[in-house]
Order: sequence, then C-alpha cells, then structure tokens
Amino acid sequence: MTIRQIFGATALTLFLSASAFAQTATLDLVEPIAEYKIYVSEKLEKLVEDTTAFTAAVKAGDVEKAKALFAPTRLSYEAIEPIAELFSDLDVAIDSRADDYEAAEADPEFPGFHRIEYGLWEKNSTEGLDPVADKLLADVTELKERITGLTFPPEKVVGGAAVLMEEVAATKISGEEDRYSHTDLWDFRGNFDGAYKIVELVRPLIEKTEGDFLKTVDENFAKVDTILAKYKEGDGYVSYEKLTDDDRKVLATAVNTLAEDLSTLRGKLGLD
Repeated sequence: MTIRQIFGATALTLFLSASAFAQTATLDLVEPIAEYKIYVSEKLEKLVEDTTAFTAAVKAGDVEKAKALFAPTRLSYEAIEPIAELFSDLDVAIDSRADDYEAAEADPEFPGFHRIEYGLWEKNSTEGLDPVADKLLADVTELKERITGLTFPPEKVVGGAAVLMEEVAATKISGEEDRYSHTDLWDFRGNFDGAYKIVELVRPLIEKTEGDFLKTVDENFAKVDTILAKYKEGDGYVSYEKLTDDDRKVLATAVNTLAEDLSTLRGKLGLD
C-alpha cells in the first residue's frame, strides 16, 4: 500500500506542504541562528571575564567589591540562559538554589553564584568560599567551551524568547532567585535583553506576514522596559525589596502578556 493510499491525496499534499514549509523555515533561520551564536559567544566572553573578577574579589576577601560585582556578572548568564540550560550539569553547578539541596544553605553540595551570594549577604563574609569560587569559574569556562562547539537547535533559540520571559513570570517575580542580595531586577534585565535579541534576529523573516503580531510584541516589550526603567539606580537597579506587592503585580502582568505572545513565535516560524 502506498503513502498516498494510506493518507489520501489531500492529506498527503498537506503533509508535504507542511514538511516543505518546515524545511524552508529552517533554511531561512540559518543566518539568524549564526548571528545569535555570535551574540551568545560575546556574552560568554563577558561572563568569563566578569566571573574572573568576581571570584578574585571573593578569594581576596573583599566582601564589598564582590557584592558590587555579583549582579552585573550574572547579566550575561541570564541573557543566554536557554542555551546554558542545554547543559544541565553546568546550569545546576552555576545557578542552582538552596532549595535544590537537602540541607539547603548548610549543604556542602550547594554551589555556584547563589552559594556565594548567601555567604556575602547573609554572613557578610567570604569565609569558606574559595573552593566555591574556583569551581564557579571553572564551570563558567567549561560552559563557554562546550557552547563554542554546539550546533544551536533553531527551535531552542526561537523558543528561548518565550522561555526567558516565562521564567521571570513563573519563578522570579516572587524574588526567590536572588533572595539574599535582592538583585532580581538585574536578572530580569538580562532575561529581557536575551528575549529581545532573539525577536530582533528573526524579525525580517516574519515582518511582512506578521506585522500586527510584531507591533503587539514591540508594545509589550516597551511596557516591560518602561517598568524596569522606573527602578534604575545609577548603573543598576534598586533592591527588589523596595518594590511593593502592587509593583510586582504590575510587572508580572506585563511579563506574562509578553511571554504569551512570544510563546507563538516558534509556530509562526514553522518550528512547532
């Protein structure tokens, strides 16, 4: 029995058309994906550079300098988080939280940025953090090396725009991520910038057919950007503790709306 007999002429035509569309979409994405890999590579270079300075401050026992470097160092990681998460072992080592460990903050296995964050803000000390700092720098360097040789899956890249905003809405608005330093707004900015970059790279592929969609997405990006701008302080952001419950609700609503729109981006590019 032939495929035509099994599916019927109409169904077969639709199947072949969908396949051709998906193949064309993937080919169209070659250039944006290549440009995105350059973007990620630049972020990784910056991440390694900043983590080197951050961990050096930790190992020197300079609590105030380490505190000042913590949030800006994390910006690059947050911007490329969907790609970093492809390597779950390194993502856990770099960015896991105390909740993931049986003894929470007291667990010797609790690693990475947030273990150091706990020491700096809750203990106001770098005592015992030298091996944690060394491991963090080694893991960040390893992440850079692994991603350098990675072929980026188009669906992960395009889907990453929504993932970044969904993560803010689902787990970060509560303030649980940077619970000791309250530097959450820096992380939000990194997530926002990473999502916006992805949309900008694929914009030429859909602007002729999805002009209304892009107009809505741009408006929603602008709303989130405006909200974040309210909390700017110098080169960074105010403590997340300064936001009221109503402030957080306004931010959550804007982020959720943007995330819902971005969740359709893969489908518009034939990647679902």
